[in-house]
Order: sequence, then structure tokens, then C-alpha cells
Amino acid sequence: MVSSYNRDKPWDTDDIDKWQTDEFKEEDNASGLPFAEESTFMTLFPKYREQYLRQIWGDMTRELSKYHIDCQLDLVEGSMTVKTTRKTYDPAMILKARDLIKLLARSVPFPQAVKILQEDVACDVVKIGNFVTNKDRFVKRRQRLVGPNGNTLKALELLTKCYVLVQGSTVSAMGPYKGLKVVRRVVEDCMNNVHPIYHIKELMLKQELASNPDIAHEDWSRFLPQFKKRNVARKKLKQSKKEKKVYTPFPPPQQPRKVDLQMESGEYFLGKKERSAKALETKREHQKEASETRKQDRMKDFEAPEEENYRNELVAGSEKEKKKSKKDKKEKKDKTEKKEKKEKKEKLSHKRSHEHEDQEIDGKSAKKSKKE
Repeated sequence: MVSSYNRDKPWDTDDIDKWQTDEFKEEDNASGLPFAEESTFMTLFPKYREQYLRQIWGDMTRELSKYHIDCQLDLVEGSMTVKTTRKTYDPAMILKARDLIKLLARSVPFPQAVKILQEDVACDVVKIGNFVTNKDRFVKRRQRLVGPNGNTLKALELLTKCYVLVQGSTVSAMGPYKGLKVVRRVVEDCMNNVHPIYHIKELMLKQELASNPDIAHEDWSRFLPQFKKRNVARKKLKQSKKEKKVYTPFPPPQQPRKVDLQMESGEYFLGKKERSAKALETKREHQKEASETRKQDRMKDFEAPEEENYRNELVAGSEKEKKKSKKDKKEKKDKTEKKEKKEKKEKLSHKRSHEHEDQEIDGKSAKKSKKE
């Protein structure tokens, strides 16, 4: 139910900052008495943080001693403990010390983690391990939050004024309460498959609108971008059709046993030493083949490439002329030889025709003499 108590408060003016947190001093503890009970908080830390914690533990005790809080480092158990003393005056400081050891266990460097002891700084550790069951998908989405070269995380830190560290299955954040709320929303949405760039664009626009005094107190919904979900069509993998085998009522032939194969090769009848010797021989043959193939592969790099034959145009021209002159000479020789052959044939044929005519005349004269 909405409260009906709506009287004017004279002390509540516009110049008062309601979110301002004043530092709690020793004078503010009115009673001045020690706390009724001792408060303690303990957190475990991973083994890879042991060396770093040993280095900075002196600075840690020095910082907490300013607020009269005791701290212990147990390397055997792997734990850090903070507790109040009789001199502790600020009841909220033990909670700040608890957050400090929690951040140190989550790999936050000490110079950054000490800032949690300030009044206007708070912390939030977001667990992201349970959002996604698939490990590869979880790694991809966590990397999406960090961005290329950590650019997405840097942009988020600048816009929210928070320090953000992604480590393992948690995201540690330090800064003002308003910024921490935004960081948690961005981280959770990122692990639920909403890209952080959408939130970053929105935050940038809000920052610009807040800086403009004319629109600072108006509704910003008309300026903010509204992103719609899109189902991007993806290429479907081509499924190879399996060929249907011809049905046969008979079972496949029985495969030979190892013993049968040994009997066929004659290995079964060999002794133990002979078998080992044979195995060694085969092994060495395989090694030789492998070494030869490797040698050939290595020698491929040292093979000279085939180069194009360089042809001098002047020399090529003179060669062409020589070839032409040789061809002309050959052609002339062939022509003269052909002519000579023709002439010889003609002479022979002429002689033969004359001889034939003489024989005919002699035959006729012989016949006449016989008749007479």
C-alpha cells in the first residue's frame, strides 16, 4: 500500500545529496565502549595466490590496523581471516574488510582492492559459472564480455566508473552502487547471449542526455535505441545421402582369425626368437622407407627450379638467317639433282628406243634373206 503520510519536511531541501556517505569517525561512536562480541570472517584462496599474498600481507595488516581490525594468513589451511578488536569503533568496517579478503582471493591486485575501505566504494562478485552448461559456449561468452584486447571491458569501466575483473567463473566489480548495478545487468545479459555492445551504446546515449540540461529531466525512451531480435538464416550443412545396400538373406563370409593368417604366412610355425627377429626386420624396413621419404621431402627444397632459356634477339636473328640460307642451299641441290635424274632417264629411254628400232630392222632383213 502506498503511504498516505505526505507532509512537507522543512529539512529536506533540493541542495541535499541523499546518496552522500560521510566518513564514520571515532567521535561518532557515542558510547565509546568496545563491541559486545567479536566478529570474524574467513575466506579460502587458491594455491596460485599464495606467493602474492605473502608479499603484500605486511601492507594489508598496516592498512587494517588504521581501523583497529586484526587479520591472519593461514598458508597451511589456505585461508584469510579478519576480526574486530576491542579498539574497533566502526561497526561497518569489518564488512569492508570481509569484502577486501574476498577480492584478494578473486585475483584483484592489492592497490585496487584496498580502495574498498573507502566509504563511497562498494564491491560485487557476480557468479557466471551456472549460466551456461556447455564449456565451449561459456568460454566464448566470457571472452565476448572482455572483448578484443579488453576493449569492451574498458568501455564498460569508463561508462560505469567501476573496476571490473573477469577471473575464472566469477566477475569482480568495484565502484559506486549505481555503477555496480549496471555492471551486474550487463554481465548477466552477456552470459544469456545478449551482446554487451548494446548496453554500452545505451549507456553512452544516457551519458550524453544527462549532460544536456534541457533534456535531463525528461523521458529518454524516444532517444534510446530499440534493438529487435533477428533470426539470422544460417547455411545448412549438406547431408550426404547414404546408398542403400542390396539386401541379401545370406550372412557375410566369416573373416579369418589371427591364427589362420599366421598359419598362411608361416609365422605360426616359427619360434619365439625367429618371430622377434622377423618383427625387427619388418620394423627396420619400415624405418628405412620412412627415412627415404623424409630425405626426399627435405631434398625438394634444394632442387633448382626450371628457368626459362634466355634468347638474345640479335643472335636469334642471325641464327634464323643461317637456317634460311641452309634451307635455300638444300632446295637448290634437290632441284639440280632432280633435273640430272630426269635428263639421265630421258637419255636412257632414247637409247632404248633406238636399239629397239635397230633390232626390228635386222629381223626384217633376215626374213627377206630366208625367202630368197
